[in-house]
Amino acid sequence: MNSPLHPTDDRTRIWLVVLTVGVMLALAGGAVIAIGSPAIAFAIVAGVVAGAVILSNIEYGLYALIAVAVLLPFGAIPINLGFNPTFLDLALIAVFAVWLARVMTRQDEGFVATPLGLLIIVFMVLAIFSFVAGTAFAPITNEVLRRFAEIQIAIALFFVIVNVVQTREQLGRIIAALIVAGFISAAIGIFLYFIPANTAIYLLSILRVFKYPSGDGVLRYIEDDPGNPMRAISTSVDPNVLGGLMILVTALATPQLFASKPVLPHKLMALMWATMVVCLMLTFSRAAFVGVAVATAVIATVRYRPAIALMLVGAVILLFMPFTQEYVGHLVDAFMGADRATQMRLGEYKDAFNLIARYPIFGVGFGGSPDIDTYLGVSSVYLLMAEEMGLVGLSAFLLTMGVFFYRVAVAWFEGLAEDPFLAPILLGTAGALLGAMIAGLADHYFFNLKFPHSVVLFWLYVALGMAAMRLKRV
Repeated sequence: MNSPLHPTDDRTRIWLVVLTVGVMLALAGGAVIAIGSPAIAFAIVAGVVAGAVILSNIEYGLYALIAVAVLLPFGAIPINLGFNPTFLDLALIAVFAVWLARVMTRQDEGFVATPLGLLIIVFMVLAIFSFVAGTAFAPITNEVLRRFAEIQIAIALFFVIVNVVQTREQLGRIIAALIVAGFISAAIGIFLYFIPANTAIYLLSILRVFKYPSGDGVLRYIEDDPGNPMRAISTSVDPNVLGGLMILVTALATPQLFASKPVLPHKLMALMWATMVVCLMLTFSRAAFVGVAVATAVIATVRYRPAIALMLVGAVILLFMPFTQEYVGHLVDAFMGADRATQMRLGEYKDAFNLIARYPIFGVGFGGSPDIDTYLGVSSVYLLMAEEMGLVGLSAFLLTMGVFFYRVAVAWFEGLAEDPFLAPILLGTAGALLGAMIAGLADHYFFNLKFPHSVVLFWLYVALGMAAMRLKRV
């Protein structure tokens, strides 16, 4: 029996923990001022304030995670702890910490596994097995170990989301946050594209304080040739990575344009959607363009026929307007295998098949290739996964996503299609993931140690789709 002198309220316990941690950090900050740099102390105080806000409500933590993953994905704290922790690391740790606190204080009613839970655990275990087995082929550096841990945490985020998102209102707010963050990123990308190059370089180089690249090299061009058109990058560093982000947010926003109960007003949604499409075009990412086209076609076929009109208008503009002809030529070159980038990709695919043929079962792990005549890395998420985790790991991933899309279809035909709020959300998340998987044929950022934020967003979408299906029964 609980004594009346002891707090029994779960929220009170959490705040006691927060208060204790705050006092400890304050003491640490005072010590740093006394013996170290005031800048470090300021960072600690800022971190405590931000942490307190996030810890007060896990939903705030999810907003922070979305903001970092979309708007400052490569940002790192300018404090060297042997490495520079990224803002993404801190956001993930905060979200998991609050969720674990909720679990321990029994604020959540049971653990929600979903039909994907076991498959995702198997996939994660296979990744760990390949990682450990790969140490026999190549030494693992601290950086690779840290990056692999980030990927594992990013995948495990699935379990946090499906357990935390318990109401339609929560789901709607998170979807709106993703769309707004995507719009802001797109607007930044367009702004940096059209202002003078020197100004863009200056503005992007300011981010060097957060360990972003700086100097003339921050701007990107087709085939890395300044004589070719520039490619939009926003704060994503790489135009293809920005293109992948635009797949996710554009496809998520498309059904909202026609929904009777959108998460944001239709006029605002239309403005944001158009901004995302323009930014997508400016990335010159052909894989992303095809991914969005496929996602939009599926969304239009399944439910929202007016999206076909958007595709037709876009096709007319793309094919016949003078200012888009260079873009069309870039797309045609890819399909014909006529440009250097496509030819390099084809060479990578050949080398990847050679590596996979030698180590087909569990791959070579994440450290490097054991053979001097092969290398680890290829511009295809599926081939990269097969290199690192073998055909067993790749099959586990494809099975997981196959079950996801099967569950989407079942929920859709069992009545979710008639729900004016959940239907566009489910179709948007499923369409975005389909577009990402199509783009994954020619790009690798959704399962790559160098891009943990893309992995976070991918599994966040999987979890939101499953949450929408679960809320159908609420």
